[in-house]
Amino acid sequence: MDAGFVATVALVYAMSRRRPRIVRRCWVNTILRKRLQRGEYHVLVQELRLDGVLFQQYFRMSKDAFDELLGKVGPLIAKADTRMRLSIGPAERLAICLRYLATGDSYRTIAFSYRVGHATVAVIVKEVAGAIWTALVEETMPVPQTEDWRAIAAGFQERWNFPNCVGAIDGKHVVIQAPANSGSLYFNYTSSHSLILLAVVDAEYLFRVVDVGGFGRSSDGGSLRNSAFGESLRDGSLQLPPDTVIPGAERLGLLPHVFVGDEAFPLLDNLLRPFPGRQLTRERRLFNYRLSRARKTIGRSSRTPVVPVVAESSDEAPTLRDAPMMGSNNATCRSIQLRETFCSYLNEESVMAA
Repeated sequence: MDAGFVATVALVYAMSRRRPRIVRRCWVNTILRKRLQRGEYHVLVQELRLDGVLFQQYFRMSKDAFDELLGKVGPLIAKADTRMRLSIGPAERLAICLRYLATGDSYRTIAFSYRVGHATVAVIVKEVAGAIWTALVEETMPVPQTEDWRAIAAGFQERWNFPNCVGAIDGKHVVIQAPANSGSLYFNYTSSHSLILLAVVDAEYLFRVVDVGGFGRSSDGGSLRNSAFGESLRDGSLQLPPDTVIPGAERLGLLPHVFVGDEAFPLLDNLLRPFPGRQLTRERRLFNYRLSRARKTIGRSSRTPVVPVVAESSDEAPTLRDAPMMGSNNATCRSIQLRETFCSYLNEESVMAA
């Protein structure tokens, strides 16, 4: 076959696949030009500032908190004006992001109300959310150090009567729109697509560790194995306090500091889960009850909406070969014995309290 003919056919095919260039009818849509006069931020939000209750309902945040947050993230999200057009100010950009986080509305819905392009909303939400994390992470969620873990353990002992507990752990599915070509990676047991938010909460219902990004098809245990927190838990780099003797139970020897989770998590040296099954002894039922009481902190915290119910995803899904391998859930002899030791202590402590 003639090479020139093949090249011609290939060129014709490539040109047929090329998308026609869209010629703009105007530089800026007439509706968007009236943003400063009729946009939601410049009209409704300014009126809401006169009523603290309505402002709180709109943003799920008080006026003072909004202004304080703006002072911290404003320099990170401010854009320069150009000769062509005025930029969207940092206060309006923050309002757009917070409104999205508070409602979970689509980008297009927010774009119409604020009179900006829906692609602009997508960029603003991503940039402002990243700026909020950068500005607040060290203040609101610093990496716990050894003394922090000790303080958390003291809180669990005082409030929930559970010794050496440094946090309750659980996972929560965050519903998303399925990314393109994702297959079943994000498809979960509720027949929806989701990411998994893995969190550790202290005795005061405060989040201490948050890991987001596990595939919806994974279990909580699988998400833990493949998370940075799970890796640190396995290799001992969490800076947990050294094993200690529980006051009044010196005969049990040194016991590690542990996290508490439900049946979805594996039994590890530093992670306790309930005894499985229904035909349990009285001692094991009591242990499961005490463990459940300590886990109430994560249950109540995870019911608080910290992210929108529906998140929009624009990233392409990784291929199946990029999915991490799932490890074994088999417990070691030491972790099994440690659970029995905690069970023995909690039963003895309950008898003494009675």
